[in-house]
Amino acid sequence: MRLTVLLAMAAKVKLPPDYRYGTNRPWTVAAQRKNPPGTKRNKVFVEPMEKDDWKVFKGDVVQVLAGKDSGKQGKIIQVIRPRNWVIVEGLNTHYRYIGKSGDYRGTYVPSEAPLLVRQVSLVDPSDRKPTDVEWRYTEEGEKVRVSVRTGRIVPKPVPQRCDGIIPEQWIDGPKDTSVDDAVEKTYTPVLKPFEEDVIEKMGIVETRRPRKSYWY
Repeated sequence: MRLTVLLAMAAKVKLPPDYRYGTNRPWTVAAQRKNPPGTKRNKVFVEPMEKDDWKVFKGDVVQVLAGKDSGKQGKIIQVIRPRNWVIVEGLNTHYRYIGKSGDYRGTYVPSEAPLLVRQVSLVDPSDRKPTDVEWRYTEEGEKVRVSVRTGRIVPKPVPQRCDGIIPEQWIDGPKDTSVDDAVEKTYTPVLKPFEEDVIEKMGIVETRRPRKSYWY
């Protein structure tokens, strides 16, 4: 496990039980603006889905089954399970102005709107057609997704970070710090002042003594 994964686990945001999820990350300013502290928004009723009912993940190629982009295929760039939402890159977009100030009307930018998970279908990579999938186990006991139409295994996408880096496929370069070096304990705390600690470790002979100081 890489150090970045450990830091991400330690930095998980704790949310209240009545938090209303949206398309913005909970720790962003936009999400905090829509969920101000001390304000309770109306409850959104979501169809309950078990963990095994989720058969699409970030990075999967899916086909849209409803809406203005019905029949088009795209890659899932975000999954919001508390709302049964998936966001498909470049599809189901709406346009808006951002950065409006004074006489400047702002920049006209596209933004993908979320789709319900039942409004998309996973694409079978063997023939690029939509298919239903179900969970099965291989002879080795590995849990895999299998296309109901073709019977082929549809591998899960390799997880990647927001910057596009796949941790499992990352190869450390000559200037990268390895995980072992990052977690290695190289400092031992002492009660001596910093200057005396450095002098002792460097073998410097110092006959003078510092004047006493009091920190209160």
